[in-house]
Amino acid sequence: MTYTPPKLLNFEQFIVEYGDNPRYELIDGELRDMEPTGPHEEVAGNIAGRIYTEILRTRLNWLIPKTCLIKPPASEATALRPDVIVLDKEKLGKEPLWQKKPIICNANTIKLVAEVVSTNWQDDYARKVEEYAFLEISEYWIVDFRGLGGLQFIGNPKQPTFTVCQLVNGVYQQQQYRLGDTIYSYLFPNLDLKLDDIMP
Repeated sequence: MTYTPPKLLNFEQFIVEYGDNPRYELIDGELRDMEPTGPHEEVAGNIAGRIYTEILRTRLNWLIPKTCLIKPPASEATALRPDVIVLDKEKLGKEPLWQKKPIICNANTIKLVAEVVSTNWQDDYARKVEEYAFLEISEYWIVDFRGLGGLQFIGNPKQPTFTVCQLVNGVYQQQQYRLGDTIYSYLFPNLDLKLDDIMP
């Protein structure tokens, strides 16, 4: 039996073949199936709804697009598709692709990203922590409502975990929350949120 390595794609090829399909993203040339399920989408929708309510309440000039890709400037073979992304409306005018495609190239347009953990949890806890920190995205939420992450990330015994990563001197400081805990967000200090509120 021979091993056939997966076909690697660059950013442009990915956009042509999969850009409109919210199921896929590209990491280092490899196509990643985000494996969305009904409960996964329900949690992502609950998070977006809670954040958007707070954006309206505090009258921030931010938005949450339905779908959006991030093209890291230093990579020609990565296209990240967060489950939830918060953008600064004022900075969208400087985005070179935004008028034609929902693609963000300038990381300073991004206020927050949230990933709802699926079976490919390694990307959310390892690769994306590094990628989003490198892009200097000030806050990154990892929502592991099924407790899928590795023991080194969510502890033992495994349980539903909400991790808030806040960027400090280029590195994410991580704070974990469990069911019943009130979650604190630096960007949304008055957000009334518990993991219980967004569970499917």
